[in-house]
Amino acid sequence: MRKVIDDLFGTGKELEWQQMCLRAVAIFVIALVLMRISGRRSFGMRTPIDNIIAVLIGALLSRPIVGASPFIPVVAAGTILVLLHRVLAWIAVHSPAASVALKGDKICLYREGAFLKDNMARALVCEEDIRQGVRSATHSEELDAVSVVYMERNGEISVISKHQQNDTGIWQEMKR
Repeated sequence: MRKVIDDLFGTGKELEWQQMCLRAVAIFVIALVLMRISGRRSFGMRTPIDNIIAVLIGALLSRPIVGASPFIPVVAAGTILVLLHRVLAWIAVHSPAASVALKGDKICLYREGAFLKDNMARALVCEEDIRQGVRSATHSEELDAVSVVYMERNGEISVISKHQQNDTGIWQEMKR
């Protein structure tokens, strides 16, 4: 059995094109399984922990295709990384402190007509970055209608308009 696998997939760096193609198909299937285990969030939300898993899995799984690393140890290492991601995500869901440590926290950049310069420096954004986020979210350049602007944990800029904030307050009052 081992001989058949070696003949199909090859060993070391001296691989035929057919062996590399079979390895690519096998790695594709393994990567798909690992991503399904890892969950939707590892390629959706893009928090720092999600970016790390995406980069590491991509770098790791490319190695056995070209014969740079042994096949089975790479798959084992990839599985461990994905399971580590799942465990850390579970911990983050159940612990707010761990969530902030692993994923970061939102940063308020603008509130009620004022740019918050210290927070902007911490987030490495300028006024034009915030204005771009406002234009994208509101389809307007008017900051007068904006209540708050945040940089979210995933690096996106989100905008809460005064209208949205009033609607939420009204809705909360109606719920009571």
